[in-house]
Parts: sequence; structure tokens; C-alpha cells
Amino acid sequence: MESLNDTTWDIVLSGTGLPQSLLALALSRSGKKVLHVDKNDYYGGSSAAFSLQEAEDWVEAVNGGLHESSFGDARIDTCKSTDSSPTSSEGVSTLGFSRAYSLSLSPELIYTRSKLLPTLVSSRVYRQLEFLAVGRWWLYDETTSAEAVREVDLTRPHENGTMSNLRKIPGGREDVFTDNSIDLKSKRALMKFLKLATDIEAQAAVLDEWGDRPFPEFLDSNFRIPPKLQSALLALTLSPHTPNNTTTSYALPRIHRHLTSIGLFGPGFGSVIPKWGGTAEIAQVACRAGAVGGGVYVLGRDIESIGSENRLDPGPKSITDDDTEPMLKVHLQGGEGVRTRWIAGTYEDLASSKTPKDLGSSSYMTRTASIISSPLSSLFPVAVEGAPPPAGAVVVFPTGSLNDTSFSSATDIPPVYLLVHTHETGECPPGQCVVYASISLPGPEGFEVLAIALQRLLESIQEDSVPIVLWSLKYTKRCRSSDERFSESTDLSGVLYFPDSNLDVAFEDGILDDVKEAWQRVCGQRDGFMLFEDREVGAYDDEE
Repeated sequence: MESLNDTTWDIVLSGTGLPQSLLALALSRSGKKVLHVDKNDYYGGSSAAFSLQEAEDWVEAVNGGLHESSFGDARIDTCKSTDSSPTSSEGVSTLGFSRAYSLSLSPELIYTRSKLLPTLVSSRVYRQLEFLAVGRWWLYDETTSAEAVREVDLTRPHENGTMSNLRKIPGGREDVFTDNSIDLKSKRALMKFLKLATDIEAQAAVLDEWGDRPFPEFLDSNFRIPPKLQSALLALTLSPHTPNNTTTSYALPRIHRHLTSIGLFGPGFGSVIPKWGGTAEIAQVACRAGAVGGGVYVLGRDIESIGSENRLDPGPKSITDDDTEPMLKVHLQGGEGVRTRWIAGTYEDLASSKTPKDLGSSSYMTRTASIISSPLSSLFPVAVEGAPPPAGAVVVFPTGSLNDTSFSSATDIPPVYLLVHTHETGECPPGQCVVYASISLPGPEGFEVLAIALQRLLESIQEDSVPIVLWSLKYTKRCRSSDERFSESTDLSGVLYFPDSNLDVAFEDGILDDVKEAWQRVCGQRDGFMLFEDREVGAYDDEE
């Protein structure tokens, strides 16, 4: 077998995150020689999915500073009394074996209008993936009206005598019409707004005037939408920011994305989640398909340095016959050196080979992945007749809804997003569910708010006893600044940088745009991205 330095590569990819994995697939099928390395011994990069034991190993590696990492403050909390803890009749109050779980570091929902889904179809890897519907979206509101409480039927008396409630977020005009908790005047205002939100052409003039102004101000001035309904519309944006820091230019396109995705693939849902660990599964399937296309994969090998090759150094000929074609010399962990025309990765994956990037403008997300002793079945009703059984639900705690934290003002707290996944996702055993919580608030304050929000959710579910958190992975994640884009190094030609992940809990199509641009640069062509001829069914099944 040839060693890695016996081949002159078209590209060396560092890291097996989703952008690198999709690029490796696209280039391997375009006849390019692809070497794909990862400093980790697992696939998926910052979107990896772990068993319980793998999560423990990951926490140790993050806190030990084994590699440059965008993660920090990682720890695992385990319930100390799982054997005797009460649970619902259908719940399971003990942890299963380690590999019964597949917990994602970066859970994301994928809208049905995302460009990712048709790309997976055109690349023929969709056969190796399974997508499940995300059903209801819920809004936490302690002051929900009695009429809304009767309709939702997801309430439990709170300790202080109030009612902590979840109410359904309207997903379109039909939901608005049938929601008895919304008065007629507000329904008319909402219908007027929804008409605008689905009309891209009409939005252009609005954004010229209101684009940089707060979204709540736009809703109040133009539609007289009351604050409670403003919270529901803000939830659909998945904005990590407080309402006054969420601009109209940010909110309107995201609400348009949500509304126009519903019903595209079937009634009752507008987004999906990949089974078996989210986007980590897409990355791994792409890597398997890339290997079938001729890509070479090496885990556990970091890139130590990148340099421009000395032309006086004898070695294999360049990819082209033109000796002026620039080449890169890449030194891998362990001392092996390889020659390549291009190299690509995120700033994190290429950190050891480049002067550290200024992270002063970065943002931070606090996240938890918690295993719950109940399936929380009441969060997953079938939305409409003919809709698929949902495997995911979204619960939003808007700014101002958590008043019992250490913060002096609840209006300072960004919204909390909870993605709740059933056992049908393959992420936990039957009788349990996984709740992924996130907030754009770093440090102890972020963990405090997430813990309170999760407890409020569990108290709001009408079961015989309040479900408990059996196990929880907690960490912070550094995310890219809003102005960070895909780019080529100005110091060394041929080094391509993908931006780090952002704060969104929905897949961002800009990732796919970056992959396409990288493919175009390496291939020197504009058309043909991810358009592959069909192969025999099962071609990937033999690859492990």
C-alpha cells in the first residue's frame, strides 16, 4: 500500500465536520484526489454525536486542552437517585447502556425548503439517510389565559400558585383561525402580517425602511400586534438575541422560511431532523460515499504546519504539467509530509497550522443535552390528519418569561430554545427523550437559565409525577461572528477557510453555498456541483 506522501493530492481536508465532508464527497466524485484527515478519532467535528462513554471521553479531552477547540466549560451531571426516582407510567427512570444513546453536539432542525435536502438527493446519498418530522412548536407563558390552557391541556400548578403553561405557536393561517385564545382583532392583524411574511417582493420595500430597526417595533407600528403574539412570531425566527436586538431584516426572511416550508413534504410539518444523531449522520454518510468515490480518510491525525513547497526540492510532479503551479507542503502529526494544491478546513481545524485568528468578535452559546425519564408524549400530537408522527418538538422560552433567575431583569435574558427528540430519532431508548437546550449567554448564568427552563418544561407536562433529568451534558460553544465568511488565506494561496458554526439552531444554507464555492475553486468550473450519476443501490452499504 502506498504511503500518503507517495501521492500528490488535489486537496487535503482537515476535519470531518459537515462542510468538509460534503466537499470531500463532491470532489471525490469529480475525479479529484482527496485526502481527508481529522485530529479527532471520530467523525462529525463540532457536530459529532456521542454515546454516553464517548461523551465522557470528549469532556475529558475538551477540559484537558488536548486540541484547539471551540468548546469549553464541559461537564456531565448525573441524577444520583435514578433507581427510586418517580416517573410516568410510560417512562424509564434508569439510564440504558452507553450505546443506546447518540447525542448531538450541535442539534439542528432542517427546514424542508433548505437547499441541503435536494443536494442530498442529487448526490444520491439520501438513500443512506432517514429524516423525521418536527411537529409542534410551543411557547412558554406563565400568564396564558384559561381558554388557551383548556385548548392546549399541558398545564400543571406551579409551586408559587400560578400556572406555568405551554401554548401552541400558530404555524400559519389555519392555526390562527382555529386558535380560540386569539381575539378577532389580533387574528386580523396576524393575518395581515402573515400575508406580508410570505410575499418576498412586498418585503423589499418594507426592509428598505425597517430593516435595521427592532422587529417588535415594526410589528407594533405596522400591525398593532400585541406583545404576547409578538413573542410567538419572534420564536419562529429562532433568533438568539433579545427582541430589541433582533432586527426586522433578520426576522422577516426567517419567518418566511418557516411559513413556506410547512406542507412542502406533507401536511403538518415544515422541518425535519436526521435520524441517528442529526447532521453528524449526514457528515458520516458523506464521508462513506466519499471513500467509495476514492477519497482517503485518516482519523486521529492533526495538521501541524502548512507551507509553500520549495521548487528545488525533488519530488512527485505537480498535478499539472506547469511547474509554476503553486503547491503546498502539509506536515501531519507524526512527521509525515504530503503535497497538495489545496487545503480546506475551519479555523479550528487548521488552528495549529496558522497564527490564531482574532476571536474578539466571536459569540458564545451555552448548551445542554439532557436525557429525560419520560417520553413527554404530550409534546408530540399529530398536527393534522395525514401528518406523519412527529419525532421532534420545539419549545421556546421568550425573553421575559423566566423571572426567577439571579438576573436583575428578565428582559436581559436572551430566549431559550429547547429541541425535544423522541426515541424514534435513535438518540435514546423507548420511555425516554432527549432535550437539547441552548441560549446565547455564556458562563454560569447561561447554565443557570437553561436549568430553570428545563425544569419549567418538565413541570408543565401533565403527568402523574414530574419527570426528572437522568443525565446531562453541559458545555459552551464559541461561534463565528456575523461578518465571518468563507475565504482564501491572504498569507498562503490555496488555503481555504470555512467559517465556524453560527448561533442558529436551524441548518443555515450558507454552509452549502460555502461548500459549492470551494468546489468551484478547486475544480475550476461553475456547473455540476453535487450532480452525480446513480450507482448501484447498496453501493455504500459495504463500506464501514
